[in-house]
Amino acid sequence: MKTLNKTLLAALLAIVTAGLFIVASQAMGSDDEEDGGTIVFTKPVKAVIFEHSIHVEMGMDCDSCHDDPFEMAAGTAEENDDFNMKALYEGKYCGMCHDGETAFASNTNCTACHIGVKGYNRMMGTKEKKGHGSGHH
Repeated sequence: MKTLNKTLLAALLAIVTAGLFIVASQAMGSDDEEDGGTIVFTKPVKAVIFEHSIHVEMGMDCDSCHDDPFEMAAGTAEENDDFNMKALYEGKYCGMCHDGETAFASNTNCTACHIGVKGYNRMMGTKEKKGHGSGHH
């Protein structure tokens, strides 16, 4: 009986670990998916999530955003000094469409994209660090 419990526990652990690996690899911008997968931006703030599938389901194709305003490689926009909300408000990057007419404005519905540090940690399966501001030192 103990051997069976250990075997079941090991199998369950392997399944959960594989599932977490798949979720994490997709969240970090895996190109394995036909539609481009999920991109998680961590700069200039942690974290903003972009779902290719939602945009593809709305009828957009790759040329809608690539190569202008975004290069095809995930994470390259984050390397630009002007990749920030001010640029979006000025119609750059996501702001090209998220202008309040084509799609909801960049300065509204913030939680549709911004998941924050806690959301990022939940998505990645990491625990929040104790320390500054948490009451534990």
